[in-house]
Order: sequence, then C-alpha cells, then structure tokens
Amino acid sequence: MDALTALIIGGSILIAAGGLAMMLRGRGDTGAAHMTQLTDTAARLAEAQSMLTGRLAQMAESQAAAQNHMAEQLRAQETNVRKLLDERLADVTRKVGENLEKSTTKNSEALGALSERLAVIDAAQKNITELSAEVVGLQDILSNKQARGAIGQTQMEDLVRNMLPRGSYDFQVTLTNGKRADCVIRLPNPPGLIAVDSKYPHEAFVQLTTATDERARTAAEAAFRADVLKHIKDIAEKYIVPGETADSAIMFVPAESVFAELHDRFPQVVEEGFRRRVYIVSPTTLMATLNTVRTILKDARMREQAHIIQKEIGELTKDVERLDKRVGALGTHFDQTQKDVKEILISTGKIVDRGHKIENIPLEGEAAQVGGDNVTQLRVIAD
Repeated sequence: MDALTALIIGGSILIAAGGLAMMLRGRGDTGAAHMTQLTDTAARLAEAQSMLTGRLAQMAESQAAAQNHMAEQLRAQETNVRKLLDERLADVTRKVGENLEKSTTKNSEALGALSERLAVIDAAQKNITELSAEVVGLQDILSNKQARGAIGQTQMEDLVRNMLPRGSYDFQVTLTNGKRADCVIRLPNPPGLIAVDSKYPHEAFVQLTTATDERARTAAEAAFRADVLKHIKDIAEKYIVPGETADSAIMFVPAESVFAELHDRFPQVVEEGFRRRVYIVSPTTLMATLNTVRTILKDARMREQAHIIQKEIGELTKDVERLDKRVGALGTHFDQTQKDVKEILISTGKIVDRGHKIENIPLEGEAAQVGGDNVTQLRVIAD
C-alpha cells in the first residue's frame, strides 16, 4: 500500500466522521455528547492517520531505498555479467583463433604431405611406366634363345667369380671330346674338373605356366619333362669325360621358380638327374655348392702347405721357450729387488727411531732434573 492510497482511506474516514457528526447534531443534547466522542474519535483517527501517513512515508522511503539498492545491485550484477561475458567471449575468441591457427597449420602440413605423396606417386608412376617398358624388353630378351642363354651364363659367371678364388675356375672351356662347357671348376683329383652348364628348356616352362585348361597343361607337362630329361642326358654325355672330368656335372637353372617347379611336380626328373650324376641347381643352391667347393679348396691348400705350417709352429715353440727363460730371469731379478727393498726399509726404520730418541734428549737445566736417566738414554742411543 503506497502513501496516496493511505491518504484516500484517511480522507474517506474523516468525511464519514463529519457526516456522522452532522447527523447527530440534529438530535439535540444527547447527540452533543456523542458528538464530542465522535470528535475525539476523529481526532484520534486523524492522529492515527498522521502516524500511518508517517509510517507509510517511511515505508515508501525504505522501499525507494531498497529499490535503489536493488537497482544498484542489478546494475553491479549486470556489470559483472557483462564483464564475465566479455571475458568469456574474449577467451572463446582466443581459443577459436588458436584452433583456427592450429587447423590452418595442420591443413598446411597435410597439404604439404599430400603434395609430397603426390610427387612420390608421380615418381612411382614414372617408375612403373619405365618398368613396364623394361618388362617388355625382358620379354623380348627371354623370347630370344641366345639372349636368354647369355643371361643365364652371366648370372652363373657372377656367382662363380664372387664365391671362388681366381685360378680355381675357367669359362668356355673346350674338352678333349670337342664339347665346350660354360664353366669348369678345378678341384683336386679326385674329383677333378666339374663342368657347369647354364642352359635349360625355357620355352617348355613358359607353355607349362600359360596353359589354360587341363588338356593343355598335361601336354605342357609332358613336353617340359621330355625337354629336361633330354637336357640332362646331353649334359651327362657331353661334360662327363672319364679320365678328364669328374664323374658328375652341374645343370644351372637361373630361375628359382623353375627349380621349385622341378622338385615339386617332377621329382622323377630330379631322380633321373641323380642317376646320371647331373645335379640341378638354382642360384641359391649353386651359391651353397660353391661355398662347399671353396671350403674344399681351402682344405687342399692347407694340406699342401702343411710342412710350412709345421716349420712355423716349431719356430713358434722355440720363441715361446726363449720367452719362458727370459721371464724366469726377470722373476729372479724381481725377487732380488724385493729383498733389497725390504733391507732398505729396515735401515730407514732404524734411522727414524734414532732420530726420535735424539729429539727426546733433555738439554741444560733439564739434564739436572733428569739425572742419571740422561746416561741411560745416551747408552740406548749408542746401542
């Protein structure tokens, strides 16, 4: 309730009291007493109204002050909220900026990596193109029998040169029967010379790998088996010469796939090679065979040089005996030196003791106090 409402209510009460007083005034003396009472009542009401008005004013002032305080608090809260919102907005803006910067950096790095990968892919594509051209050229070479034989010969020669010492092999050697071996390995007799042939039936193997149906595969297997068996027979007849070469020869297959196919699907062909003493080898197994040959050659050379080794061992034994004597003499010198050092230490100990005794001899006035002890000390020093 505000002050205006209180005034309206008070005025209404006074008007009602005035009207009531006028009504009572018309009734005579009896009404005068009532009038007096009403006047007093009105006066009290007026006083109460005045007090009410004052309280209402105080309430209005308190309410205004409260409203002002609340308004100030709201303004302060608004300021704090605005400040907090500004800080949060600045923080969010900063984080968004940092995230955008990081994203930009990552995107730049990703684009750089993508560019590098694209460059690698372009280089790989170029290499693939070049490789395709080389594969086509390799197919042309493999389709040429003479060129294919030259590849096998070169591969075999490289393996032999890398694994064996010079003088233990020769290439393109003509035997006494007029046949020329691609390579001969010179081992001590026995076994002697071992011939190596680097050719194999490549056309039959290509037909075997390109067969599309069972009938073609069966025909290709039969042709491949017959060609390899014929080649084994030719090697045995050409390169195994009694009295000149060893009783065995080596058939070099320059492709691991052909070697694996022979042992996997044509074991009877491999067995026929064993029976005729023609051993089929691939680049890997030829390397192992040449390693064994190198060991045999090394052992043979060691046997040839055994007397030199024995002589050197004898000289080495004499040197060890001479060294033993000199070490013994040096030990004797060390023992004598140790004995001399001990005697020197004994002498220096005695000298130190005598020095201490000399320091303890009393001088002048002290001699009278000591008396006969001085003589005793001098005798001890003299001793």
